[in-house]
Amino acid sequence: MDTLTHALSGALLARATAPAVPRPDQLSLRLRMTAGFLSAAFPDSDFVLRLVDTLTYLNLHQGVTHSIILLPLWALLLAVLFSFYTQRRYSWHAFFGIVSLGIAIHIIGDLFTAFGTMILAPITSWRVSLPVIFLLDPFFTAIITVGLVAAIFWPKKRYIASAALIILGCYVGLQMMLYQQAIRIGEEYAKDHGLSGATSYALAQPLIPSNWKIIVSHNNSYYETLVSLLSPQSFTSPSLPVDALATIATSYQPVSRAIWKHHLRFGAVPSQETFVHEVWNNAALADFRRFARYPVLDQIEVNNDRVCVWFVDLRFTLPGLAPSFRYGLCRFRISDQWKLERKHGAFFID
Repeated sequence: MDTLTHALSGALLARATAPAVPRPDQLSLRLRMTAGFLSAAFPDSDFVLRLVDTLTYLNLHQGVTHSIILLPLWALLLAVLFSFYTQRRYSWHAFFGIVSLGIAIHIIGDLFTAFGTMILAPITSWRVSLPVIFLLDPFFTAIITVGLVAAIFWPKKRYIASAALIILGCYVGLQMMLYQQAIRIGEEYAKDHGLSGATSYALAQPLIPSNWKIIVSHNNSYYETLVSLLSPQSFTSPSLPVDALATIATSYQPVSRAIWKHHLRFGAVPSQETFVHEVWNNAALADFRRFARYPVLDQIEVNNDRVCVWFVDLRFTLPGLAPSFRYGLCRFRISDQWKLERKHGAFFID
C-alpha cells in the first residue's frame, strides 16, 4: 500500500480515538492528527534500503519497521522525538499511544497486500499476506480521504472518523469475500483439469474491486487467469484511449470467458529446460529466489556473444505493462561467471 494512504489512515484513526475534551496534558486535536499521520508513514522509512540496491530493499522491506515485536520500541523513539519537537510542552507519554496506533494501522494495512509483511521480525523472516487489496487501491484511499476531510470540516463530530473506519472495514470484508470466491475458481479449475495436489492463489488487481488474478500452482507450472468477479460481461469502452490503462481495463473477463495461461517455471522449450534450471539455481540469483513467490522464465536474450536469462514474479505482472522486478543472469562467454542484472519495469520503484 502506498505511503500516503498509510499516513492518511493514521490521521483518521487519530481523530476517531481523540478524547472529546482533551486535558491540558493531552495533545490538541491538530497535533494528535499530525502525530498519527507521521507515525503511520514511519514504517516505510525502510525505503532507504534502496540506497543499497533494489533487491536488498525487496527482501528486507516490510521487515523490522513493520514488526509488532519492535512496535513499542519504534513508538517510544518517535514519541520522544515528537516531545522534543514541541520543546517538551508535552511529554513522550502524551504521544506514545497515538504513535503506537499509527504504526499499528500501517502494519495492518500492509497485511492485506501481496508483498507480505514480516510481523515477527527480527525473530523470523516469515511473511504474512492476505492479498485482498491492490498496492494502489483508489476506493480504499477514497474512503479514508473522504472520512478525513469530513472530520476536518466538522471537527466536533468524532463519529464521522469512526464511521469512515467502519466503512473501510466493510470494504476489506467485501474484498475478503471476493478473495475466497477467486480461490474457489482456481480450485475448480485444478479439479476439472486433473491437477492433483495443486494450490490456488488469488491476488487483488487494479482499477476496480472485482478484478482478480488467479494462479494455480502445480509442480513447476503455473496456470494464470485474469477475471472480473462482479461483471456479467467483458468490460469495453470506446472512450478509453488505446494505451496501458485501456489494456488493463479490458483484460479482466467474466469467469465464463476466462482465458487461462500456462507458465512453465523453466520455459516451454524442452531442450532449454536443463540450461534454465541451472541458471535458476545459480548462487548469483539467490536473492531473487528468496524474493520471488511465483517465479517463471521471462525470456532468454541472445545478443551476439552475450546471453541473459530473465525471470519475473507473477505477483508483479500486469497486462500491457513491462513486468516489475525483473531479474536475470548474464554472461558473454561460457567460461565467464554469471552476473546478476535487472530490467526496469513500468513503475518508478522498479
